[in-house]
Amino acid sequence: MSVLIFIDHSEGHVKKASLEALSYGAALAGKLGTTADGILLGTVTEDLTALGKYGVKKIYQVGQESLNHLDAQIFGRVVSDAVGKTGATVVVFPNNLSGKAIAPRVAARLKAGFVAGAVALPDLSAGFTVKKNVFSGKAFAHISLNTPVKIIALNPNSYPVTATEGQAAVEALNVTVDSPRVKVVSTTQASGQVPLTEAEIVVSGGRGLKGPENWGMIEELAKLLGAATACSRPVADAHWRPHNEHVGQTGIAIAPNLYIAIGISGAIQHLAGVNRSKVIAVINKDPEAPFFKAADYGIVGDAFEVVPKMIQAVKNLKK
Repeated sequence: MSVLIFIDHSEGHVKKASLEALSYGAALAGKLGTTADGILLGTVTEDLTALGKYGVKKIYQVGQESLNHLDAQIFGRVVSDAVGKTGATVVVFPNNLSGKAIAPRVAARLKAGFVAGAVALPDLSAGFTVKKNVFSGKAFAHISLNTPVKIIALNPNSYPVTATEGQAAVEALNVTVDSPRVKVVSTTQASGQVPLTEAEIVVSGGRGLKGPENWGMIEELAKLLGAATACSRPVADAHWRPHNEHVGQTGIAIAPNLYIAIGISGAIQHLAGVNRSKVIAVINKDPEAPFFKAADYGIVGDAFEVVPKMIQAVKNLKK
């Protein structure tokens, strides 16, 4: 009996969402009175033993380079086999793009109870009950899992990364890896210093910026704050910004510590993708903009006057 955590990685580095999943899985193992281990498919440049500081005792690695590219069907089979070999009773995934593709397949293969979008440690007082977001983050549901194997996908930025001391043992796991049915011939990496799904701070712009030529101040503010840039759907549809920056119900759902919305009215579809942000700050010249009802902080004013002053204020703080 143990907790097994799927470690997602990209470009040789472990993703932040995986560090959150490791911390979550280790805390859950403590509550269950068992151990937490990680499983990594592919290869990374980082020292895997150092992941022990997040509470895991062992890292199982299937180190084939072909697994550096996500193939959800193959990953699902490999992780399912790993669960059988390790005897894990709880499997934790980050609920990011990779986790959303793999976790349901593992659940189906193992006939395991599955909760996607968990936001807290399970309640063990009367069974195994997991709290999750529902209705695009407008409410919570408490799901009871009764199957022998339980699978949880943890929402990014819903559990803190907890680092202590310790090292993990790394063990090669011998499982069958099928030949991929899909061959990756090329990849196009989204530009930007901070990946949107990993960002602690996101600066986002909407139609209120009037055109792509005015995006310089958004990028400057984001760079000063160490933030990622994003946009609303109309902006992406108008090709002012690339679609990989579109956040919302039909785009990327994010949960940064701070979301700054500039010139965005706050339609329900946009709110559905950003309402898990810990703090929302809105800048809009329309005092009746719906976004103000969801905001923690708001500035009623022209973005072309407010944002330059914010940029200067940040520069002054950094002097």
